Amino acid sequence: MSDKASVKKVVLAYSGGLDTSVIVPWLRNNYGCEVICFCANLGQEEELSGLEEKAIASGASKCYIEDLRMEFVTEFVFPTMQAGAIYERKYLLGTSFARPLIAKRLVEIAELEGADAVAHGATGKGNDQVRFELTVMALNPKLKIIAPWREWDIRGRKDALEYAAKYNVPVSATEKSIYSRDRNLWHMSHEGGLLEDPWNEPEEEMYTLTTSPLEAPDEPEYVEIDFKEGIPIRVNGVARGPVALLEELNALGAKHGIGRVDLVENRLVGMKSHGIYETPGGTLLYEAHAALEQLCLDKDTLHFKQHVGLRYAELVYNGQWFTPLREVLDAFGATTEKNITGTVRLKLYKGNAILVGRKSPYSLYRE
Repeated sequence: MSDKASVKKVVLAYSGGLDTSVIVPWLRNNYGCEVICFCANLGQEEELSGLEEKAIASGASKCYIEDLRMEFVTEFVFPTMQAGAIYERKYLLGTSFARPLIAKRLVEIAELEGADAVAHGATGKGNDQVRFELTVMALNPKLKIIAPWREWDIRGRKDALEYAAKYNVPVSATEKSIYSRDRNLWHMSHEGGLLEDPWNEPEEEMYTLTTSPLEAPDEPEYVEIDFKEGIPIRVNGVARGPVALLEELNALGAKHGIGRVDLVENRLVGMKSHGIYETPGGTLLYEAHAALEQLCLDKDTLHFKQHVGLRYAELVYNGQWFTPLREVLDAFGATTEKNITGTVRLKLYKGNAILVGRKSPYSLYRE
């Protein structure tokens, strides 16, 4: 029996975008298998509208759409923030730590459905293929991994659109859609198009989450964030659950043009890429959390923790979430976070989150 013939059922990490939409009929045509789609709700909002119907119309037998926002924030976002993990001085890892969660649930659904394989739409030049596949191999090495971008003859958007038209796949993309984007509750990323040349200034129209700092309010706005053992629990004195808290901080930061990052980064596959990131609420949380650590941690612990943050960022970026090293680093963090309790006040003004106050019952500062 050929390798392809052994695959009877595949669970596809599905977004509803052009690439994963055409993967559905491609899998059926090339593997002769049943295709089940899975989409994780990580806060991408309007992108989820009509997704199940679209998957079925593309040829899937069923489509799972699951709300993983709470797990995303509590199990992936907060530990990374607590570690102080920032990749190459700027990137707050919004796509990087989303992929292991998606892949984890992909494996669980594959096991539930008795699937032989999982598939993803990550390209052969990007980081996400590694993040997906390392997670799958760590959690269930028996599952076959199908990566169409490394197998098929489709070479770009034009080919994909032609394939979609041939098999009546409902897609809204056009050849004029020049940017590749990824959105979740933590951030929005932009690649491609004019960004292929790092000398080009990004178009203001490209930004989708944040207000231009030039158009932001002329009056500053203050926000207070309360932490308990390193976890943010209140905004301006009002208790919030993890998801609602991040949504509120996103709105505040975005209103004032906070959280824009322009970065030429080193991909784990060995090439450089140019991307723009919008992380409004995350920028506020990182700033506030770091301020409390400066107040509450002793010198040696704080300095060593900076090394931990660098390694943690590399680990997350490189798709090594489900590793003993990450568990060890989290155990270190659990100790350092015990006294990270207090309140931080930030002044938000035209792209800046300015630290203007911090207090804690565990403060090591003495007047």
